[in-house]
Amino acid sequence: MTAGQANPGTGAWRDPVATTPYGSVRGRYENGVAVFRGIPYAAPPFGPRRFRPPVPPEPWDGVRDAGAFGPTAPKPPYSEAFAQYLSDPVVAGDDCLNLNVWTPEPGPGARLPVVVWFHGGALTRGSSAVPVYDGRHFARDGVVFVSVNYRLGVEGYGVFPGVPANAGLRDQLAALRWVHDSVEAFGGDPSQVTLAGQSAGAISVGALIAAPQAQGLFRRAVLQSGPPEAFERDKVRRMVRRMANRLKIPATAEAFAAVDRDLLLRTQAEIGRLSSPVLGGPAFGIVVDGDLVPRHPLEALVEGDAARDTGLLLGWTRDEYRLWLVPGGLLERVDRLGAVALAGAMARCRCGSEVPRGYRALRPGAGTAETVGQMVTDHLLRLPLQRLAEARPGTSYVYEFAWPSLRPGLGACHALELGFVFDTGDLPDSAKLAGDGAPRDLADAMHGAWVRFATTGDPGWEPWDATHPVRVFGEADGISHTEYGLRDRELALWSADTRRDAEGVAEGIEDAGESEMPAAPGTLPVRPLRGTELRAVVRRLRRAGGVGRD
Repeated sequence: MTAGQANPGTGAWRDPVATTPYGSVRGRYENGVAVFRGIPYAAPPFGPRRFRPPVPPEPWDGVRDAGAFGPTAPKPPYSEAFAQYLSDPVVAGDDCLNLNVWTPEPGPGARLPVVVWFHGGALTRGSSAVPVYDGRHFARDGVVFVSVNYRLGVEGYGVFPGVPANAGLRDQLAALRWVHDSVEAFGGDPSQVTLAGQSAGAISVGALIAAPQAQGLFRRAVLQSGPPEAFERDKVRRMVRRMANRLKIPATAEAFAAVDRDLLLRTQAEIGRLSSPVLGGPAFGIVVDGDLVPRHPLEALVEGDAARDTGLLLGWTRDEYRLWLVPGGLLERVDRLGAVALAGAMARCRCGSEVPRGYRALRPGAGTAETVGQMVTDHLLRLPLQRLAEARPGTSYVYEFAWPSLRPGLGACHALELGFVFDTGDLPDSAKLAGDGAPRDLADAMHGAWVRFATTGDPGWEPWDATHPVRVFGEADGISHTEYGLRDRELALWSADTRRDAEGVAEGIEDAGESEMPAAPGTLPVRPLRGTELRAVVRRLRRAGGVGRD
C-alpha cells in the first residue's frame, strides 16, 4: 500500500504509507492531507561522518514510523530578546538530516507540483519543525510541500584544512536529490520542483540554483529576503580560529570533533553573540569551494548560464532592519549615537558621501537608525536581488511586503511575511512576530500567489522588465497592488561613481571581526575613520545588548 486507504469495516482512513529508495514510511492524515515527518535523506552526520559531506542513510526493513518531527541540527538558542519574537524548537537526536512531506495525494500518479523549503536562521539556527512552516495549506491547495533540516553553524559551515567546505549546503543538495528520486511516491512531479527559502534559506536557494551539481533538479526558485551570496573563506576561517582560541584547540576538524557538543555550541554562541546583519560581526556562511560552489553564486547567475530557464520569485520586506534593531533596544542606541554610528556604517559599506546624502534627501524626516537600516537593506538585499531580476527579465517576479506588525516598533520587519506565505497566521508562533489579528485576506493573497507560482510559474503580476514592476503586499490602501520603479531612486544612489576605495578602512573593520555582510552608512563624516576608530564604533554599537541574527 503506497497511499491511505479506507478500512472496509469502519470507513476510517488507514495511515498513509509511501516507499522511498531506503525503505517504506508511515505518515498520518491531519487536516485532510497526508503528513510524513522525520524521513532521513542522509545518514547521521556524527562520529566518523562529522564535518564531512553527507552519505546516504542505511536502508531499513519494514515500515518506519514518520509521525513526528525528526531531530533538529545542533544549534544554540536565540537570545532572550529574540526568543520573544521567533520560535525555534529543539528535537534531540543525531539523525538530524531529515525532511518532512505534506501531500494531498500520497502515491504515484498524481504528478503534483513540489515546493522544497529551506528554513532561515543565519545558518546557525532554525529548523523544519518551526510551526510557522507547517505545509498543510500548500498541500490543501494541490502542492506537495517538503521541508528540510540541514547542518548549521560550525558543523555545517566551518572551514577546516583538508575537509570539503559547505557541508550544510551539501546536505541541502542531498535532500534535493532525495526529492528527485522519491517525491513521485508522495504524489509529486520531480520535473516541477520549486526551491524556496527565506533569509539564510534564500541564500541557500541562490547557491543551489547556481551550483553545477544541482542543475536539472529544479524548475523554479523563490528567494525571500536573501540574495545569492558567498563569504570570503578567510572570514569564515577567522570565526573558526576564534572558536579554536577560546577552546584552546587546533583549528582542525579532528580537534573540533573531539569537543563536547554542548560546549561547542556555547562557544559558537559566545563568539557570535554580538553580530548582526546591520553591524556585522563573526559569522558562518557559504564559501566558494571550487566544487559545489565554483564561483560566487550571484556572478554565476548574472554572468553565466546557470539556471538560465529557471523562473524566479524574488523580494523583501519594507522594514527588514527592524527585526535586527528593535530587539534589545539597538534601534534607540543607533539613533543616540547619530553621526558616529553613521560614519562607521558608511565605512563598512564602502560607499561615498553621495549615498548617505541621497538617502537623507529622499527621507528628510528619517532618524539615524532608519537611514542606516534602509541602506543596509538596499545594500544587502535589494541591490543584488534587483540585479538578478535585471539579468532574467520576463521570468523574474519581484515583490515587497509592506504590512506593519501589530507588535510595537517592528513595522514590516524581516521574516514577518512567513505567516502569510504559509497561511499560518492563526498560530501562536506567528502571532509572536505579527501580533494578534493579522489580516486573513492578506494571507489569502500572498499564499495564493506562491501556490500559483509553484504551479504555473506566474504568481499573478507582470514579470520584471524595463518598467520595474513590484507587487506590494499589505499597504494601507489595499491587499496588493503593483508599483513601477518602487525602489529605483534609492538603488540608483549605489552606482559605481558613488563608491570609494576603502580597502584600508575595511581591513581595520575585518580585524574587529566584521562578517562578509556589509552594513549601511548614513550621513557623511568629515573624514574617513581610521581602523582603530572604526573598531571603537563597532564595539560601542554591538554592546547595546541583545544583538542577534536571523
